[in-house]
Formats: sequence, structure tokens, C-alpha cells
Amino acid sequence: MARGQGGLTVLSLVVGVGAGLGAIGFRYMILGFTYLFTGHRDYSAVGHAPNPLVPGLGIWFVVLVPIIGGLIYGPIVSRFAPEARGHGVPEVMYAVNRAGGRMRAQVPVVKSLASAICIGSGGSVGREGPIVQIGSALGSVLGQFLHLSESRLRLLVACGAAGGISATFNAPIAGVFFALELILGNFETRSFGLVVLSSVAADAVGRAAFGNQPFLTLPTFSFSSPLELVLYAGLGVLATGAGLTFVRILYSGEDVADRLWRGRPESLRPAVGGLMLGLLLLAVPQMYGVGYPVLQRAVDGHYVILVLLGLLAAKMLATSLTMWIGGSGGVFAPSLFMGAMLGSAYGAVAHHLMPHLAASAGAYGLVGMVAVFAAATRAPITGVIIIFELTGDYKIILPLMLAIVIATALSNAVTKDTIYTLKLRRRGIDIDTPRIPSPMAQITVAEAMGKPPRPLRPEHTLPDMVARFAADRTDSLPVAGEDGALLGVVTAVDVEGAVSEHSDRTTVAATLVRDTPRLHPHDSLEDAIIALGASDEEGIPIIGDTDDQMIGWLTHHLVLSAYRDRDDPPTR
Repeated sequence: MARGQGGLTVLSLVVGVGAGLGAIGFRYMILGFTYLFTGHRDYSAVGHAPNPLVPGLGIWFVVLVPIIGGLIYGPIVSRFAPEARGHGVPEVMYAVNRAGGRMRAQVPVVKSLASAICIGSGGSVGREGPIVQIGSALGSVLGQFLHLSESRLRLLVACGAAGGISATFNAPIAGVFFALELILGNFETRSFGLVVLSSVAADAVGRAAFGNQPFLTLPTFSFSSPLELVLYAGLGVLATGAGLTFVRILYSGEDVADRLWRGRPESLRPAVGGLMLGLLLLAVPQMYGVGYPVLQRAVDGHYVILVLLGLLAAKMLATSLTMWIGGSGGVFAPSLFMGAMLGSAYGAVAHHLMPHLAASAGAYGLVGMVAVFAAATRAPITGVIIIFELTGDYKIILPLMLAIVIATALSNAVTKDTIYTLKLRRRGIDIDTPRIPSPMAQITVAEAMGKPPRPLRPEHTLPDMVARFAADRTDSLPVAGEDGALLGVVTAVDVEGAVSEHSDRTTVAATLVRDTPRLHPHDSLEDAIIALGASDEEGIPIIGDTDDQMIGWLTHHLVLSAYRDRDDPPTR
């Protein structure tokens, strides 16, 4: 079925329907976890309200909620799918541009569960990034199951991304351009037709569940004079500053958080950092979750200027903090939120100073929403289309395009990267540079891995570990439980430090175990090199596709040996 163009057409529709169903399930999961944690459908809309399920805690319950949520989703992400951490879209871009469209089968499940718990427990992030990653992973898994070529896999990944945006915003055209502009990076006719079909299918499924109403009720737009374009140009300049400031805060703070948390279990990071997020939510409960009710009130003109600016600053901090601690969620909605606050505040000032020229503050809020998004992502076409679909008002196009073009151009002049590509570049991946095929990409981990070392047990004492390291002459050893499931590794450096610090020798392996990258047999040696380079350990465990049982061990020496054997086959 999938070999011809007709087969791809059917698959694009299947992926679209799957992305739509995934979006429905994900939104209901967020609602369920939000009610479970807060006793309200959307806590950002109720202010400093107590949780009716635990009235004895008063408003202080909100400090505990992110900690509890982190204790749940942190271990899930660390153990089953570390790529589900963060805002999702960069991982999709990497899959399309560097991994041949391949994404792991557990990603949709882990991403949906982790992001729903994160948002439901107060994470100030969006649902769009996770839905894009969920839809894209569905397309990738389906294509891999049918053994499609890499080019077709990439198309199905883009179809899933389009379906995710379409079902979320009730905006099928915006979904198409998001996939083409950001994920595929081209507008080929063949790609366009398949992505459109997937986006339409997802939108039809989403509308069947949620109706035809957009995610926001937007104010009526008015454009009174061409002179007003000067004001919208000024908004474009300010939006550039806001978008780039958000990107800088997000990644600079992440560097600090990584340094502070180095050497500690990543699975506990969301829970420990959740205390800071909880205190922020106690001060500004409007930051809880996605925050669409707050955005709605802003464009409706219910906030004064100082409150709008305060909410803008709080959202930058709250979203960044959620990412710093290892949360899972998107940055699409937060950028719209920030733009709405900035634009509404700017419009209120402009209307006060020039009431006969400037339109209502809500009109500037609409334009600001997408101008900040465009500055952060440099996806101007997607920005224009999404607001046009939401408003259905052609009068908004001229000021909208002007502000977005200015924001995009200034952002491009200041920095090469977007909020999505910067995450990849920090990992040494430049998707804008044409990739030269690497021989390492053609060799799987299964071809290179060796026999795993005999693992330590959690109860092994310090003398036991010293003896093992002396006998095996290695820098790291795996630790496995009684059921054989890999728990992590212990390094010789950590054991040496424990020897000098614990003269009573009561330390056991469980207290020294640390998380480690994990590879699978089907991963390429190119992936292995990246993992080895990011790890301090001598070797990396290879685990099965269906469980955490260690089936192999990979070192730099084994990687080079496999490359040598492939490069210089034996002669007859």
C-alpha cells in the first residue's frame, strides 16, 4: 500500500487522524491532571483560590503541586524517553534533518503523559510543542513499521506535525505552513499535498470533539489610518526585543541550572526545582499551566498597563523556570502569551496618547502575539496565517505583515539561531548546514557493541566496588537491580571520592549510582559518538527496545573497531 503515491496519500490521512486523536486525548489528560492537582479546570483563571479537594492547605497547596508532579514525570522521562524533556519541536526538526525521520515508538506515550502531568501540576508551558512531537512520532513509527524510505518517513513526520497544530488551534492552513516552514524547510508540491491532507484530517477530528470555535475569542480588529502603520512598526521592534530576551533568558538560565545540577540524578531535577516554581505560582497564580484565560482577558482589555508588563515578565520567568528544571511542554503558547501582554500594553499607551489614531489595545495585542512568536521562531508565514484563520478579518493583514516582517528581519540580523535551532546547535547540531553522509550513520550499535561487564548490585559495599574496579581495570561499571533492569552506572572517580570521605565504609552502590545515556541496538554509531561525547563515562550500556535489560556495552574503542572493519573489509 505504501509503495506508491496512492499509498502515501492514505498514510497521510491516517497520520492526520492519529494526530487529531492524539490532540484530543492530550487535552483531556491536561484537564484531568489540572483538576486532580488543583480542583479547578484551569487554575490560571481563578487567582489565589484554594483547592477544594484539600481545603486545609488553603492557597499554599500550589507550592506542593509542582514538586509532586515532578516526582511523577521526572523518573518517567529519564527512564523511558529523555528526548521527551523540553519543548519538543527541536527533536522533530532533528529527526527530519539528521535522523532520516526516525523517532522512537515510546515517544508519543511518554511525551503525552509527561507533558500533561507537567502542565497539570503548574508547568507554565504550552501544549502545542508536545502535540507536534506526539503527531510527528506517530507518523514516524507508522512509517518505520511499514519500512518506508527516509524521504517518505520525513514526509509522514511533517504530516504529524501539521496535524498537531491544526487540531490544537482549529487552524488547518497554519498547520500546513508550520510543517513546511519549520519542519521540512521547503514547499515542494509533493510535500504540500500530503501535508494538507493530514492537516485537514486532523482538523476534522479536532472539530468533531471541540467544535468550530477557535481556542481564543478574539476582539474585532479595526484599522483606521495608514499612519497607524508607524505604530505597528514600532510594535514589531519591541516584539523583537521581547522574543530575543525570552530566548536568552531560557538558554542562559538552562546553562546555570545544568552546572548546579551536574552529577545529580536527572530524574529528581523536576521535583527539586518544583519548589521554586511553586513559590512563583503562589505569587502569580496566572502563570499556572498554559494560561489561555489570562491571555483572553488581556486582549479583551481587562488589565492595566503595569499588570500587563508584570505578566509579561512573569511568563518569561515561569516558562524558562519550567524548562530549567527539566519540564516537558511547548514554547509556542508562551510566546503568544508574551506577545499579547506586550502588544496590549503598547496599544493601551498608544491609544491613550493618540486616541484618534491608535485602535483599541486588543488589536495591538493580536499583532503582538504573533510578532513575538515570529521573532523567536522566524516563522513569519505561519504567524500571519494563524491570526488570519483565527480572526477571519482581512483588515488585520497589512499591519500584521508589517510587524512580523520587521520582527523577523531584526531577529535574523541579531542572531543566526531561533528558539528551536539554538537548542540543537548547543548540542553541536547545525541543521541549516547541508549534511555530508557519514559512514558512521550506516553502522548500527548492534554491529559494534561488546559483551556488557558484570553489573554491580545496589547493595554492593565500598570494598566490593573497589575490588571490582581493580579487577576489571575500567572507569565505570553498570548497576542493575535483582530483575536485571539497568539502574545507572558507578564511576571509579565517585568510588575514589567515597573512599576518602567515608572511613566507615558504609557506602553502597545505590548511593553512588548516576544516570547515563542509553543506546539501543538499532541506533547508529553516529548517535553513539554523540552520546559518548556527552558522557563522562568510559562506556555506555546498550539496552533492549522493550525493557531496561542490558544486552551490550559500547566504548570508544569498539566504535573505532567497527568503523575500521566496515572501512577495510577483509580480502579474499
